[in-house]
Amino acid sequence: MTMWFRALAMLVAGLAAAQAIEMDEDMAELARMVRESCAAETGADVALVEQVNAGADLMPDAKLACYMKCTMETAGMMSDGEVDIEAVLALLPPELAAHKAPSLRACGTVHGADHCDTAWKTQKCWQAANKADYFLI
Repeated sequence: MTMWFRALAMLVAGLAAAQAIEMDEDMAELARMVRESCAAETGADVALVEQVNAGADLMPDAKLACYMKCTMETAGMMSDGEVDIEAVLALLPPELAAHKAPSLRACGTVHGADHCDTAWKTQKCWQAANKADYFLI
C-alpha cells in the first residue's frame, strides 16, 4: 500500500468516524490536496461539496459527478467504473464499517451512463441510506 493511499485511507476513516472531530493538520492538508486536485481536474464547484456536507441532497451536476469519481478513484474505491465496496468498508473504522456494510452492499455499484454518472448514482444511493453520516471529501 503506498504512503499516499494509506494517508488517504486514514483521512477517509477519520472523516467518516465523526465529521465533528477536528482533523489533525496532516489530515486536513491531505483533504485539501485531494479536494483541490479533483476540483481542478474536473472543474467542479467546491461550494457544491460544502453544501452537500452541510446536509443538502446531492445535486445532478456533471462536474460534481466527475469530482466524486476522482475522489473515489484516488482512494481506491472505484476502478474502471466499478465500485469496490470491500475497499470502501476497509477505509472505515471497524465499528462504522459494521454499521454501514448492509446499506453499502445493498447499493453496490449503481451503473450510470459513464464512470462519472456511476460515481454519482452510487453516492446518491449511499446518501439516501446514510444521510446523517454522509459526506464528501
